[in-house]
Amino acid sequence: MKHNKCPLTYALTIVGGKWKPIIISHLKKSPKRFGKLDALIPTISRKVLSTQLSELVGHKMLNRVSYPETPPRVEYSLTDKAKELVPIFETLAEWGYELVKKNGK
Repeated sequence: MKHNKCPLTYALTIVGGKWKPIIISHLKKSPKRFGKLDALIPTISRKVLSTQLSELVGHKMLNRVSYPETPPRVEYSLTDKAKELVPIFETLAEWGYELVKKNGK
């Protein structure tokens, strides 16, 4: 199978990387505003957070709802497609936890 046709590689281009799994994890229980996500992930820059959110919206992993209020309010929530990832990420986190324990990190 060619690298660009690999389903795993394709999936990881959508939800892989340092920040996207963390963003999805923070949204698994309830929608959040940009400022709340920024506060929950203090080591991410606002520009990177904005870019990552836009990419996830573009891939239909997140819903973005803009409310016509002053000041403007925007909320992000998981789509059904992204909700399917939650148990996969939780299993991966458990696996990672065991690796960390075994390696003493």
